[in-house]
Amino acid sequence: MNAPGNNQMIAPKIQKQLVNACAVETTNAILADLGDRWFTLLLDEARDCSVKEQMAVVIRYVNKHGEVIERFMDVVHVATTTAACLKEAIDSLFAKYGLSVARLRGQGYDGASNMSGEFNGLKSLIMKENPYALYVHCFAHQLQLLVVAVAQANQYVCDFMWIVGSIVNTSASSCKRADKLRQLEHDRKVKLLERGEISSGRGLNQETSLARPGDTRWGSHHSTLCRIEQMWPSVIEVLQNLIDDGDRSSKGLSRTLVERMERYEFVFILLLMKRILAITNHLSTVLQEKDQNIVNAMRLINNVKCKLQKLRDSGWDILLEDVIDIILQEMDSRFSETTTDLLIYMSCLDPRNSFSRFDVQKLVRLAHFYEDDFSWNERMLVEQELETYIDDVRSDERFEGISDLGALAKKMIETMKNRVFPLVYRMIELALLLPVATATVERVFSAMNIVKTDLRNRIGDEWMNDSLVVYIEKDVFNTVDNEPILQRFQNMKSRRMQLSRIR
Repeated sequence: MNAPGNNQMIAPKIQKQLVNACAVETTNAILADLGDRWFTLLLDEARDCSVKEQMAVVIRYVNKHGEVIERFMDVVHVATTTAACLKEAIDSLFAKYGLSVARLRGQGYDGASNMSGEFNGLKSLIMKENPYALYVHCFAHQLQLLVVAVAQANQYVCDFMWIVGSIVNTSASSCKRADKLRQLEHDRKVKLLERGEISSGRGLNQETSLARPGDTRWGSHHSTLCRIEQMWPSVIEVLQNLIDDGDRSSKGLSRTLVERMERYEFVFILLLMKRILAITNHLSTVLQEKDQNIVNAMRLINNVKCKLQKLRDSGWDILLEDVIDIILQEMDSRFSETTTDLLIYMSCLDPRNSFSRFDVQKLVRLAHFYEDDFSWNERMLVEQELETYIDDVRSDERFEGISDLGALAKKMIETMKNRVFPLVYRMIELALLLPVATATVERVFSAMNIVKTDLRNRIGDEWMNDSLVVYIEKDVFNTVDNEPILQRFQNMKSRRMQLSRIR
């Protein structure tokens, strides 16, 4: 930086103040974009590297262009994770940023009792103040719990998953074994490439290794099963080497694993679970997209149920029937939200297939559910507006081919039909506000592990939060003009020199 010797701005205190100024102006830009619109609250807690309990706060709203936006607001250190403590932290945060609980129209958390408890959970404490802040248990989290429950409920699958874990641990538990496995797989692929049996290219037949699957990310199980199938000869050879040259304990375990892998039962369950997990893994991936909405999520869940039922009815043996029956029962139990009247009403807004699910009477009931957002007079007029709206959009070629609720909202803004049909657009906005997953909150914790590491474990809460705001919301930060940042920094303390506008 080209500056006088006494104005280098490199002192830790000065750097913290500069980052704070940047973070405050970034948050102000987010709040300005939010305005007085409705919003949804997304929360999760995790411990940082210094074993401090941190609560990440993200808000979800629909902007003036009809786009669903999720923005990181704050990381708050909480003394305990009780519902009362979390509620107190949220109240303080709302007061800090001038947010109103009355504008809250959704809550998205995991299924922990302190969050989702029916009587004393955080969602209940908030709904006592605002009954329209509808709680949705994170769909992606429910999916993880669903498949874990299935694996534990069926003895065949439970044993199979234990064997898979043992295969990964035994064949790749040390650097020497992992390197050997990697070299064997590399040599095998080179031979296959030379014979023209496989193709090379970007993303094709790249170097792979076995990774231990984790219960909190069930997609990792699908990846592990795919890799075991792909690397089957190399895995068998590594285990066989341990039988020949390993110590007594590894010899016995390796012999058992090879015997189990060569059984028809193991191969059958491998192919079965790989196929089932491929269906649920796609759903898990889609649910964690930032712009996903409740109507699309409900449709995806129903599609998965249909696929599983089709697989169930294809005439396979009793094992397949037992496993899929358990999955279908768990899906009906855990995704009970998809059968609630409110979400059924919202699904009638789905624009797919020329608005085939549109139902005037159900949407009228949706308006009556949100009494605070639709006046008595508007509830009387909404039926006529809905009937006019559906005739209009079905005859408008600009709305042909729209299959997503988010795309419908944007198109209504573009064609200014949100002004022609304000009550219908209000319903669409309310549907888009409901969260599907807390993936954005979990990404905050990933960023927190980058900002606060073992080598920087004494970083203060404010310093960490300011750094996270600028880092996570860099696209918003890049739109903020230099002048308000510099002015805020100058006002923090009497400065002998003025900063230039160069950033």
